[in-house]
Amino acid sequence: MSVPLPVFVAIPLVTAFLLPVFAKRGKAVATVLANLATISLLVLAIASIGQSRVYEVGRWSIPLGINLVLDGLSSLLLLAISVVSTAAMFFSIRYMEQYTARAKYLSLFLLMVAGMNGVVLSGDIFNLFVFLEIASLASYALVGFGCGHEELEASFKYMVLGSIGSIFILFAVALVYGNTGSLNMAYISEAIQSNGLNPGLTFALGLFIVGFGLKAALVPFHAWLPDAHPSAPAPISAMLSGILIKTLGVYALARVVFNIFGISLATGWLLLTFGIVGMLVGAFMAFGQWDLKRLLAYSSISQVGYVMLGIGLGGLIIAKDGNLAWASLAILGGLFHLLNHAVYKSLLFLTSGSIQMSTGTRQLREMGGLAEKLPVTRATCTVASAAIAGIPPFSGFWSKLILVIASVQAGYYWVAAIIVFVSLCTLIMYLKVQRYVFLGELPENLQEITENRGSMLVAMVSLACLCVLMGLLLTPGLRASIFAPAVKVLVDGVSYSANVIGM
Repeated sequence: MSVPLPVFVAIPLVTAFLLPVFAKRGKAVATVLANLATISLLVLAIASIGQSRVYEVGRWSIPLGINLVLDGLSSLLLLAISVVSTAAMFFSIRYMEQYTARAKYLSLFLLMVAGMNGVVLSGDIFNLFVFLEIASLASYALVGFGCGHEELEASFKYMVLGSIGSIFILFAVALVYGNTGSLNMAYISEAIQSNGLNPGLTFALGLFIVGFGLKAALVPFHAWLPDAHPSAPAPISAMLSGILIKTLGVYALARVVFNIFGISLATGWLLLTFGIVGMLVGAFMAFGQWDLKRLLAYSSISQVGYVMLGIGLGGLIIAKDGNLAWASLAILGGLFHLLNHAVYKSLLFLTSGSIQMSTGTRQLREMGGLAEKLPVTRATCTVASAAIAGIPPFSGFWSKLILVIASVQAGYYWVAAIIVFVSLCTLIMYLKVQRYVFLGELPENLQEITENRGSMLVAMVSLACLCVLMGLLLTPGLRASIFAPAVKVLVDGVSYSANVIGM
């Protein structure tokens, strides 16, 4: 089935504007409509796997018109966005009863989804920026949705730093247009291949790296994330950590570096360094956290480091050695870890929301002994913790194993050692979560708590099942249809221009 590309933006965008009208007929109507929208996007994302094509908006041919591009990398991100947004929206049915203005929440949620889908499908850098801003503005409002002091302060900090990142990206877009005369990614890449990089384009690349680095919360551009993720409602924390920082940051950065400017030795080392520093800093900072969601936020910084390490190592191997086999393996590890982290970190934030809703606290020292009171939450949290720590046979083990094998085969033994070391650190921090949340003695004030039922449990159990089963994605058939086309997009590099123009 050939899926029309505009529907990935149109469905959430139109639904977001219709929700206030339907909300007048009752909260249930708006909730059902929003859930139908995310489920529809999930079905369409699954149907689009393995497809590649260009959609010309208004039938204006490129480079004059706007185009949407679906390739292996786009379809992988669409799948990740739809899986997490469907689970988070379903979790919201019960969780958001403690908030008012549900229609506004649902509209903002769908605007964020529309923006992310637009980013991964956009074929020109200006519209990528426009969709990035739609997603960013919605996320700023959602972080502060509780309207408490903590939420508003975190939202303001996130908005300020996010806006700085957006300014860097917009300046870079202007520089690229001034130096190439085009905004279409394929034609920009073709112009750079023909004329080479001049100082203006080199400076634009630096601005892109800083701007998208802020969106991805790469160290040292991560200052907004430890405040924003804990303050947001749990489903939004899942969206921010699970897919937003990867879509607006990691995906956009990889697309610009590999497919537009072309990977170089210096850029490969830079991405690899970002990855390693993020892994170490995020893990060490998480150790000292006693706020559950803040611990998960620092863990996200560390886990995004794995993704950048895989992509950076693959780019470095391409630029230095030209060994496409090991480069492909490293990039496969990075992209598989992106998908894995989208699932298990979303699940961890949803379980933290279930725990906070039952206990009224996020502080680890104020919990304990919850295994008996919250058995399903405990089980799903344990599965997600095992997956993120890389314990076999859970999903995180396979992506980390691929990264270790790629590092060793390419001769970067020290990179493999860092991956194993950070995995041990991750295991320790999540043993801490298990110890202080679910084990020990139940405090007196928590004797009467009960498990949250209904849609919240369904969302958590569904993601937990994915954590167990996602290793099957490495079977030859699924790997060839889901990961191989995404890896090929980055390995082919600036051949992206010929592929798009020739579609």
